[in-house]
Amino acid sequence: MYTLLWTAHFTRSAKKFAKRHPELNKKVAAILRDLEKDPFQPHLDYHHLGGKQTGIQAVSITDSYRITLTVVITKKEIILLDIGTHDEVYK
Repeated sequence: MYTLLWTAHFTRSAKKFAKRHPELNKKVAAILRDLEKDPFQPHLDYHHLGGKQTGIQAVSITDSYRITLTVVITKKEIILLDIGTHDEVYK
């Protein structure tokens, strides 16, 4: 089991995201639960980012929306960084 650590930025982004996309609230909650269990489950589409965001990973909510995060395997922690559209989180 992994521990989810919410950064201040992620918390603000998640609140805004929930207001703008209430239809995705249950899906995001399910993804966060699945991340706690195992972030490498195939349906999460876990992937590493490159370029300026090397060292950061992402999971897909839908084709258009992502959650960026960092997984610290030795401590079994997942640091949640951002949530939003592909362009918003990959800036």
